[in-house]
Amino acid sequence: MSFKTLLDELVAQVPGALGAIIADWEGEAVDQSGRMDDYELKVIGAHKGIILHNLRDVVKRLDNDQLQELVITTGQAQTLVLPVTNDYFLVLTLERDALLGRALFEARRCIQALQQEIA
Repeated sequence: MSFKTLLDELVAQVPGALGAIIADWEGEAVDQSGRMDDYELKVIGAHKGIILHNLRDVVKRLDNDQLQELVITTGQAQTLVLPVTNDYFLVLTLERDALLGRALFEARRCIQALQQEIA
């Protein structure tokens, strides 16, 4: 199954999902889906990649552990950032009032499918 198909399914399964993007370790978009402007989604993906990279370093230094997922909540939106592998990550952007538990459940399922595609 293609990355695009998996991202389309993720966005369709999560009420309030605005967009999803898979990006590489440099923040370059690999594929994306959603009802957001493509450019805006790519910018969000790149910025969240920087945050993920920095937090991974901090967690590794402090706990000698690996970051599993990141939830960023602002006044207008929620954003989930989940590593797929060491080289790829998923960003799911949601409306502010979207159900976070449902989004995390579906994002984790998507991560498993993406990992199978990459392997």
